[in-house]
Amino acid sequence: MCGIFGIVSHPEASNLTYLGLHALQHRGQESAGIVASDGQSLRAHREMGLVADIFTAPVLEKLPGHAAIGHVRYSTAGVSQLKNAQPLTVEYVGGHLAVAHNGNLVNAQELRTQLEADGAIFQSDSDTEVVIHFIARSKQPTFEQKVTEALSKVKGAYSILFLTDKKLVAVRDPNGFRPLVLGMVKNSWVLASETTALDLIEAEFIRELEAGEMVVIDETGLRSSQPFPPTRLGRCIFEHVYFAKPDSVLFGSSVYEVRKELGRQLAKEQPAPGADLVIAVPDSGVPAAIGYAQASGIPYDVGLIRSHYVGRTFIEPQQSIRHFGVKLKLSAVRQVLKGKRVVVVDDSIVRGTTSRKIVKMLKAAGALEVHLRISSPPTQWPCYYGIDTPSRQELIASSHSVEEIARYVTADTLGYITLEGLGSAVGDRERATFCTACFSGQYLTGNLNVGAPAPAEPAAKLASA
Repeated sequence: MCGIFGIVSHPEASNLTYLGLHALQHRGQESAGIVASDGQSLRAHREMGLVADIFTAPVLEKLPGHAAIGHVRYSTAGVSQLKNAQPLTVEYVGGHLAVAHNGNLVNAQELRTQLEADGAIFQSDSDTEVVIHFIARSKQPTFEQKVTEALSKVKGAYSILFLTDKKLVAVRDPNGFRPLVLGMVKNSWVLASETTALDLIEAEFIRELEAGEMVVIDETGLRSSQPFPPTRLGRCIFEHVYFAKPDSVLFGSSVYEVRKELGRQLAKEQPAPGADLVIAVPDSGVPAAIGYAQASGIPYDVGLIRSHYVGRTFIEPQQSIRHFGVKLKLSAVRQVLKGKRVVVVDDSIVRGTTSRKIVKMLKAAGALEVHLRISSPPTQWPCYYGIDTPSRQELIASSHSVEEIARYVTADTLGYITLEGLGSAVGDRERATFCTACFSGQYLTGNLNVGAPAPAEPAAKLASA
């Protein structure tokens, strides 16, 4: 769940990359970086933190050039440290190279061990660095062929940008796990994780890169190829459920409309007779809650308010305030909730701890009943393709029934959308093109060590957690 952006042949390449990363900030808040090319060399700036805090006007002035790539990071492989911030930059026998990667390589550790045994020295913990080593070692005559050879050795998810002094290369993995779109602003080509980044800089959306496609942009223009054998599509369904911004068009569909349809399907499958109102857990639950209200005929209202000013760190009072972290982010509207039977719609339940705090907050604000509805199926399996989900032992749905989870989160009732309902929301003809491994356990890149579920805790113990 990182965000990447690239632009070629624009006099303000770094400034537009900054804006593109700002639009993609939701995809990662740990670090951000921009690398710019003036045709002779690469200049880079990376820091921990948010895009707007890092890239001030004086910083951007030090990144001149006609081409640039940028990255916002949400770590899956490698700890949250500056050495893992991207784009990664190197000098090797082929010249200068910068790389920005969204995704996760499932065989990176195995390949890294092989490379280290052969004398390779790594500067980061990032799985992306494995690809750089294979490019540097390749004997292929062209850069595109070196990239193809390197990526042929890795397995997993990658939407990835390579910037040299002379060209920008974009590649999407053969399964198409992570999104990557192509656009134009005036005469400049743009690549981005989501269309929302194109909208901000007023770029025209051209198309989504196909799974397994390589796009090369240099002084001769743009050319495309398919250097990898075709395989089953595995577009990440969780992009539609949670990650992407609602205003993006993703995998050919409006994210907002898909999320509303998830809510409609959820209302059909998990009705809440007698409920007085539908509310959302903001912000990701809002479109699904609107869809639920439309399909059920139950009025929609705003029962939870999200703070837009929560920083990355805060000082917790020594005198413990119950549910402090959640209360800092969300506050309940008592006037809306008091005396009401409430349907609250959220996108997912992971460990269950946050849902428990939200339900308790709603009841403390006066809700008579709380009926929790989730617009994705139970998350029972970890993701290995770019989402930092916990181990299977930490996923509450891997070892507890829906009834047990309902008791733990203290909801009066709990209902999830089914996998079939999820498929209907994205389109019956499209459902086979998505990866649903986090719900089904059916991974697309061979056998993975997913681990056994934790033994079920007694319901009484859960209820008192």
